[in-house]
Amino acid sequence: MVTLEKIKGKKMTEVTFSHPGAPGHNVSLAGVFNDWDPARTPMLYCDEKKSYICILTLSSGEYEYKLVVDGQWMLDEGNPNFVSNDFGTLNSIVVVK
Repeated sequence: MVTLEKIKGKKMTEVTFSHPGAPGHNVSLAGVFNDWDPARTPMLYCDEKKSYICILTLSSGEYEYKLVVDGQWMLDEGNPNFVSNDFGTLNSIVVVK
């Protein structure tokens, strides 16, 4: 699931990515914003929200991404926006304005 929050006075936007689940998993984010390297953007478990959370500050544009849960690449089921990729699967997409 993705939520956007504009940062006052700047052309950047805080984007919160979340993935519901129980603690004890290895969850990360991979996308165009980190060269598709899941090691660069781990998601931390938030007990209060019962979800893994990651907040990125992004400029305007379209960003394709996937969640990586225990080594398995997957679509963000909380985000209804997606596009096909060159591998014949789908990537989630977030548009920052």
